Amino acid sequence: MGQHQLYLFHRQQEQRYSEQHSSLVNKAYQTLLHPLSRGLYLLELSGVEPAQETDSDADSEFLMEIMEINEKLAEPKNDEVLGEIETLIKDRQEELTEEVTAAFERDDLQEAKKLLAKMKYFANLEDKLKNKKIPS
Repeated sequence: MGQHQLYLFHRQQEQRYSEQHSSLVNKAYQTLLHPLSRGLYLLELSGVEPAQETDSDADSEFLMEIMEINEKLAEPKNDEVLGEIETLIKDRQEELTEEVTAAFERDDLQEAKKLLAKMKYFANLEDKLKNKKIPS
């Protein structure tokens, strides 16, 4: 392999490494940017398994709230109703984010785990809402 080829080979390796590194940094940034993924990552660092869908820790009042929002989302598209649901989801996500932050600050990982499970429900509702708002 000539010197020129060796140089090109090293440049390609550097570029590949740089791209991989950049991808990792972007993934880390996105993880830390969002409260849900950041909280799940903190649980993982602490060795706590996140709540599974099969865990029935969620209280019935909370599950009723989720069901009601799902029912509203299933109704025919109405911009006013969608706006109300969007505000409700945003407000609840902010409340849960504050609560989970407080739980982590007092090192109550089991409470953080429960709150993160609730945050997942609202993240799913947010996705459903976004899909509803996409013009068809």
